[in-house]
Amino acid sequence: MRPFDYHRPDAPDAACHAAAEAGAKFLAGGTNLVDLMKLEVMAPTALVDLSRLGLDRIEEDGEGLRLGATVTNSDLAADPRIRSQWPVLSRALLAGASGQLRNKATTGGNLLQRTRCPYFYDTSADCNKRDPGAGCAALGGVQRNHAILGTSDHCVALHPSDMAVALRALDARVALRDGDGLTRVIAMDDLYRLPGDRPDLETTLAPAELITAVHLPAPHGDRQVYRKVRDRASYAFALVSMGAVLAMDAGRITHAALAYGGLAPRPWRDTEAESLLIGERPSEALFAAVADRLLRDAHPHEGTEFKVPLARRVVAAVLREATQ
Repeated sequence: MRPFDYHRPDAPDAACHAAAEAGAKFLAGGTNLVDLMKLEVMAPTALVDLSRLGLDRIEEDGEGLRLGATVTNSDLAADPRIRSQWPVLSRALLAGASGQLRNKATTGGNLLQRTRCPYFYDTSADCNKRDPGAGCAALGGVQRNHAILGTSDHCVALHPSDMAVALRALDARVALRDGDGLTRVIAMDDLYRLPGDRPDLETTLAPAELITAVHLPAPHGDRQVYRKVRDRASYAFALVSMGAVLAMDAGRITHAALAYGGLAPRPWRDTEAESLLIGERPSEALFAAVADRLLRDAHPHEGTEFKVPLARRVVAAVLREATQ
C-alpha cells in the first residue's frame, strides 16, 4: 500500500473541501476501498474519514425514512421499521457479504462499491474501467460473473450491490452535498451511468460530492420479496438477484416495481416489463411475458448464456411468491 494523507473532519462541508484535493477519496467503512488500495487498483493520495460527520442515524422524515450515509448495513437490516415496512431491503442486506463486513459496510459506501470483475482487480489485465482506453480482458475471458444487459464493447462488468437492487425497487432517492454547501436529491436511477465508451465513469457524482443520506419513501405495495441466486449459500455475489414490491386488489396487480442484480452494470429496472403486470391477474403466462420483455435486449457472451434462462426462472419464482 502506498503512503497517503489522512483527514478526519467533523462536518460534511469540511469533508467535501478535503476531498477536493486531487486524488483524495472518501472513506466510510472501507470494506471495498481498502482492499482496492492493498491491491494497488486504487491509490488515493488522501483519505477523508466520514466517521465523525453524524451521518449514522435512521430518522423518520414525514414521508418515510432518512438513512444516514454512514449507517452500517447491520444496523439498517436490524432496524424494526425496516424489517416491518421495507422487508425487501432488510432481506437484501442480509443476503450480502458476511456479518463482519456488514458491521463495517455503510449505506453510502454500499452504493458506491466497485465492480467485482476479476479483470478490474488484476492490475496485469487490460481494463477500461481501471485504465480508460486499455481494452477489456473480460471480453474473450472467463465471464461467468459478468453482465448481459446494458453492456458495451468497452465493458461487461456488473454492479455488485444487493442493497442497491432493493433500493431501486423501493424508489429510493439519494441526497448529495458538495463543498459549497449545495445540496440536491436524485433518484437512484440517476445515480449510475451505463459504461458506454467510458466505463471508468460509474456515477453522476461531481468531484468531491458526498452522499449524505438515502431517502426511503413509504412503500407503494404490501408484498415485498428479495431473492438471490448465487454459487454458494453465503458470502457470494449474485448470479441473478431480484427485488419485488407489489400491491394487489381484488386479485389483480395494482403496483409493481421490480429491480434486478447480477444482470447489468447498475441495479436494473425495466418499467415496460413492470407495466405488463398492472391490472392483470397473476399467471405463469403473464410472468413469462414479463421475463421476455426484460430480456429482449440481453446480450450474453460465452460463459454468461446461462443467465438468460436463470433470470426467467427467477422472475417467475419471485412473481409467484409475491402474488400468492
